Amino acid sequence: MRAYKNEKMAEDRLKDKEYGLEYFIPKHYAVRTYHGVKSKKLVPVIPSLLFVHASHSQITEFKKRYNFLQFAMWEKSTGVEYITVPDDQMDSFIKIASHYEEDTVYYRPEEIDLKRGMRVCIHGGKFDNVKGMFVRVQGKRNRRVVVLLEGVMAVSAEVHPDLIEVLS
Repeated sequence: MRAYKNEKMAEDRLKDKEYGLEYFIPKHYAVRTYHGVKSKKLVPVIPSLLFVHASHSQITEFKKRYNFLQFAMWEKSTGVEYITVPDDQMDSFIKIASHYEEDTVYYRPEEIDLKRGMRVCIHGGKFDNVKGMFVRVQGKRNRRVVVLLEGVMAVSAEVHPDLIEVLS
């Protein structure tokens, strides 16, 4: 979903005990300057983008109450469709993206060449059961595990090779 210039309000409404929904906003630390003072703030990776885990009817009902949220859509050959992310991909993405202090790197889908990578599963450590592609990312010294949300974005993290199982 999109919450143009309203990420904080969207987060507050989605947290609400009575009407709230399960959500995730990918964030990272960035240096921002406010009134001439630099500070490190936790900010959204992609402004206005948030992920909501709910049925279509639950989201529609929520949107009736809070109309500032919009569905994120993409144009396909079959027409315009809502962007939907499979649960297992989203779980892996959240496990990596929720470690704000780690050396996680975000990419646009066109920046990653996954054809040369191997499908892997991580066993142990903070990224236990994350499934993704094991690739060498340009500009990074070590190989990294990349989790791609098809057509939306990708996130990568450095993982010790002993924790990786190659999937066929």
